Amino acid sequence: MQVNLRSPWRIGPVEVPTRVALAPMAGVSVQAFRRQGRRYGAGLVCSEMVSCAGLSRGNERTLGYLRIAGDEHPLAVQIFGSEPTAMRVAARMAESAGADLVDINFGCPVRKVTKTGAGATLLDDPDRACRIVDAVARAVSVPVSVKMRRGLENGSRSALTVGPRLVDAGAATLTLHPRSAKQMYTGTADHSLTAELVDLVDVPVVASGDITSRARAQAVLATTRAAAVMVGRAAQGNPWAISEIVGGGNGQPTREEIVAELVLFIRETVRELGEQRATGFLKKFYGWYLGRGRFPKPFKQELVQLPTVVEVERRLFAAAPGARDILARLEEEFPAGDEVLLDLPISVYGGG
Repeated sequence: MQVNLRSPWRIGPVEVPTRVALAPMAGVSVQAFRRQGRRYGAGLVCSEMVSCAGLSRGNERTLGYLRIAGDEHPLAVQIFGSEPTAMRVAARMAESAGADLVDINFGCPVRKVTKTGAGATLLDDPDRACRIVDAVARAVSVPVSVKMRRGLENGSRSALTVGPRLVDAGAATLTLHPRSAKQMYTGTADHSLTAELVDLVDVPVVASGDITSRARAQAVLATTRAAAVMVGRAAQGNPWAISEIVGGGNGQPTREEIVAELVLFIRETVRELGEQRATGFLKKFYGWYLGRGRFPKPFKQELVQLPTVVEVERRLFAAAPGARDILARLEEEFPAGDEVLLDLPISVYGGG
């Protein structure tokens, strides 16, 4: 039986309007990316992971991750760390910034995170993982979610033993990416493990990993009985994938639509990060938007070499002049950034 991906579901008191969540991705999930995801049908969006150590030190760039727009809700702010006390403080800061959920990262496989005892490492230290969840759940009034991998090693089933304990400690929902930390993003996500987790816990489970199409989302939901799916890499430079999965689009934008969305994304990122940071940050997005056979490969290389975003815009419009009219319509419908930001000091935003 097919699941209606447009139907709402709940994480405690938080209603999520569709069954598609946009994954937290380091170096990707800036506010501009999240707001775009909401426009294209993501029911839940997530910040990139925020270091509890950075928050405790008042690091300006880390604090900038707590910049939340009014049209992002419901939004989860994802935090990571290995000390329950520091994670409790970070969770309170995330809630104060306007997060609808506080998400705890027990899944990051990257060495610079795992070597600190955070991320996926905590699946091998379930007692500490439970203390962290308990500390965070007691510190905030919003629901706590946990995103995790299957375990550190290939074939690990740690998620199935740790997951129920995390729920007992206070997690209101679990997201499982059923690859091991050792796998990183190779191989395939083993969603038979997701189905087993669903049977073990009485909270909603979100299935993450290899959700690349509507057909794949429907198959995973049908076989796992998960509450929702989480889309990650498939949405990089490709918000049309979200609308296709939710069921509201064909996933095949025109060249003009691609350029209009990319220019809007550029402008929003500059507003958020400041032009200097945004110029370098955006380079990887050019390939994501213009790839998939949409534009010739040399065109992306040309954009990457341009020194300013103004020149990038000019070159994009030269390639697709009709994008100007589409962009004008998008900007008319899009809330101005300054009108939707929460009341945080502008100095913590790292730009804009």
